[in-house]
Amino acid sequence: MHIIFLFFIIPFLVIVLLFVDFYFGRKQHLQNMHIYQFPIRHSNIDIFINGTELFRQMVQDMKTARHHIHVLFYIFRDDPFGSLVLELMEKKVNEGIEVRLLIDWLGSLQFPRRRMKELRKKGIEIAFCHVPRFPFFLYTSQSRNHRKIIVIDGKIGFLGGFNIGYVNRDEVLNPWRDCHVRFTGEGVQDLQTQFLTDWKKATNVKMKKSNYFPVLPKGDIKHRFYSFEGKDLEEKICELLRSAKRKIVIGTPYFIPGKKAFSELKQSLKRCVDITLIVPEISDHPFIKEASYRYLRQLLKLGCKVYQYRSGFYHAKVFIIDDDICSIGTANFDKRSFYYNYEMNSIFYDRELVLRMLEIAEIDLSKSTPLHFRKLERQKFHVVLKEWIAFVLSPLL
Repeated sequence: MHIIFLFFIIPFLVIVLLFVDFYFGRKQHLQNMHIYQFPIRHSNIDIFINGTELFRQMVQDMKTARHHIHVLFYIFRDDPFGSLVLELMEKKVNEGIEVRLLIDWLGSLQFPRRRMKELRKKGIEIAFCHVPRFPFFLYTSQSRNHRKIIVIDGKIGFLGGFNIGYVNRDEVLNPWRDCHVRFTGEGVQDLQTQFLTDWKKATNVKMKKSNYFPVLPKGDIKHRFYSFEGKDLEEKICELLRSAKRKIVIGTPYFIPGKKAFSELKQSLKRCVDITLIVPEISDHPFIKEASYRYLRQLLKLGCKVYQYRSGFYHAKVFIIDDDICSIGTANFDKRSFYYNYEMNSIFYDRELVLRMLEIAEIDLSKSTPLHFRKLERQKFHVVLKEWIAFVLSPLL
């Protein structure tokens, strides 16, 4: 009798404790959250959808550094390319250049702690951000810094979806299809501001701003950065969806929308806005595909066009409205980005750039297979079971 009682009461207590952790952890998160308002900027940009080309440019730019290199990544692996970057950082430190590396605790959990100690001894300032803390360990382990930022001398900046550790990482997932942007011009100061803000939160060290913000020229492309800390991203997405008159193109590796965004997507379809969704055919996480099915069925019924990218793994985060607005950055179209992660996107208000991104989307569509409702309607039992589990776990996927 006692054994049966314990069999039920222990799981019940665990569930209650997890609920309390998550509820009050979320409450504390919202109380301590900051909203960052960046102004309209004009920068010159280069778009990279190939990891090898992007990292070649990053290395080339790092070699030109004369004052500092600031790097923030969700995932930083000490793999062959990661080691190459670290060796370059060591070399730049020996030249008298300041180097700071900030990596997310959970995303870079595999980064060797021994290696961190070695790097610090060699003069590289390196730190983890978003380290889980009690009393809300579960919640703080889910709230990640998902930004990917590089700033060199305050004059060159990078933002996008690539992490350090994706090039030739996995035979099944290769080639890794992503999107990253290189900025020069006045917008770089906002990337610098975001890095220094995150650095201070992680290390409690405030940097002297005058040393890291050179005078920057205006570029040609009008844009604006937006940073989110687990709130307001979904509202911004809904605002953009409501502004669409003709078409919406969404590229995302994980499609698990929040209630508001999903409702706005359905409303857009009902007012005859053409919506095209690009998602990967293969997945890098269990249950991710199955978690999207309940949403995709409803959208397909309403006329949404869904394509599964099949030439490698699709990891780009792209959001296009008509021929006028395009968003590129770190945020996925999912609950984790909407409600937990710290993200950063740039919204571009430049017709030529938007048309270029639409051309890239057309190439992606040529490498994709249309997903039809009948395929999702008739699923085998094990897929239905995975979908049910995915629905329960969807806030944490």
